Amino acid sequence: MPDRHITTPDGLLLWSQSHGDPTDPTVLLIMGANTNAMGWPDKFVNALTAHRLHVLRYDHRDTGRSTHLDLTGYSLADMARDAIAVLDGHGIATAHVVGLSMGGTLGQLLALDHRDRLRTLTLMCTAALDVDFAEAIRRGIEGEPTDLPTPTPQIITAMAHRTDPAPDRDTALRHRIAEWRLLVGSEIPFDETEYRRWENAAIDHAGSYQQPGAHAFATPVPTERGAELRHVSTPTLVVQGPLDPINPPPHGQHLADLIPGARCVSIPGLGHALPAALHSRIIATITDHIGRFERTTT
Repeated sequence: MPDRHITTPDGLLLWSQSHGDPTDPTVLLIMGANTNAMGWPDKFVNALTAHRLHVLRYDHRDTGRSTHLDLTGYSLADMARDAIAVLDGHGIATAHVVGLSMGGTLGQLLALDHRDRLRTLTLMCTAALDVDFAEAIRRGIEGEPTDLPTPTPQIITAMAHRTDPAPDRDTALRHRIAEWRLLVGSEIPFDETEYRRWENAAIDHAGSYQQPGAHAFATPVPTERGAELRHVSTPTLVVQGPLDPINPPPHGQHLADLIPGARCVSIPGLGHALPAALHSRIIATITDHIGRFERTTT
């Protein structure tokens, strides 16, 4: 599992890790906001490599072992270009991109601005570029009507306190695990040991138990760019979590409807997380999508 720091064109260092045979088709995993690369559990990554895929995961700026900035003067578009820098740093011309949550937002930007670098695109538990997330949060708090459902009140409250300083590691772990209980949903038995292990790995990797929060201040994508999705030509799969408390149904179908030829697949029991109990179903869905097009792109 070679680790490598990639230097971006604007001089940032991004920690990245390669798994599997680099001669196999590459899958670039893009995690959600304020979450480092360990958000993709080792077992999930290893399951992808077992399908003869070369997997890259990396720490966003301001997370993990990547550069942390004193001031957040960047945009989500800058973070999408970070993903391209990771591919460049590993000498990868094209990749199958899998983005989760904010990673799905970045995936949409890649499909618009860097089409030549994508083989396929999988967008998981995310919202379309024409959705104003900050406005959705405000409307959810105020109880105002919306065309698409807003995050649940419980998750809005949890997100508001996510970056409150924790006095010690045990307290930080309790807060993180409580948040995962909300994100996982009620249909999959919650395995606290599993999430404690994953969060300990993320903390050890970052060298800090304090939650990052800088991405909340990154300049969002103008919602007008959502109209550009009708020009996306990358084969796209949208994965909807029916129990997703942040982007509930029909956010996934709405996104798929904007992208020509996109499919929306709902995975029973899926919330806004990657519980081990659903790994095999999620992996099968992703690899089936990649397999449909890999023969025509090699």
